[in-house]
Amino acid sequence: MADNKKIKLTKADRFKVMWHSQFLQASWNYERMQNGGYAYSLIPALRKLYPKKEDMAAALQRHLVFFNVHPYLVSPILGVTLALEEDKANGAKVEDEAIQGVKVGMMGPLAGVGDPVFWYTVRPIVGALGASMAIQGNVLGPILFFVIWNVIRLAFMWYTQEFGYKAGSAITNDMSGGLLQKVTRGASMMGMFVLGSLIERWVNIKFTPIVSKTPVQKGGYIDWGSLPAGAKGIQQALIDQANGLSLTKFKVTTLQNNLDSLIPGLAGLLLTFLCMWLLKKKVSPILIIIAIFIVGVVLHVLHVL
Repeated sequence: MADNKKIKLTKADRFKVMWHSQFLQASWNYERMQNGGYAYSLIPALRKLYPKKEDMAAALQRHLVFFNVHPYLVSPILGVTLALEEDKANGAKVEDEAIQGVKVGMMGPLAGVGDPVFWYTVRPIVGALGASMAIQGNVLGPILFFVIWNVIRLAFMWYTQEFGYKAGSAITNDMSGGLLQKVTRGASMMGMFVLGSLIERWVNIKFTPIVSKTPVQKGGYIDWGSLPAGAKGIQQALIDQANGLSLTKFKVTTLQNNLDSLIPGLAGLLLTFLCMWLLKKKVSPILIIIAIFIVGVVLHVLHVL
């Protein structure tokens, strides 16, 4: 902690953090994902902010928790974190929970922004430009792609980190007004909302046991024997299916169909709550992953899933 002289991170310090963030995924793991890379990114700043070994160790420990976001959208989160850590090192009452709350709150919304912006928009455009030149035999094609892509990427990471740093400073400058607490709470709520909405998309559980098998009346299903041969038969089958005819003579209802009629995605939601409860009980995430894998394989062999 600082005594009388205020510790200030320079642009050079912040640039080193941005450069370190290029290795965000170098130590990616299934338990805490990008936590090692995030802590590594902050090392140049934390060394300056916390010259005492015990303070430095506490700061690193603070950032070795679960973290996962698009590797380029980490920059604004790093910027806010730098501002919060700078104020904390200078004696401001910035709690560890507040720093984690802001990180989690920003992590959720930003995680889904990077793919459509970078992987599905910027990269294809720049790649198409380089490829068009390469097809014509111009060696500058791949070189141009490499240069333009990295200029865009590095410029984005630097300026968004600076934006986050300035925004973080504005947050901590209004400690008396409770702005930090409001931002922390709002960011946490937004992050949890986004992560919660993704459960239906990410957690997919389907129970296969058949509950009922009801015969379909004649005319309500496709009569495969009467279809013409070849492509015309395939075309007619597709038309019949589009018109609502069943593919088989029986309407099969599975346990999953009944569950979906009550609350779609209920099994995935319950599994998520179970994992959250186990994590709260300090059960290792690796142990949870292994257990889910084993249970999933066993239930699949038993034709339950």
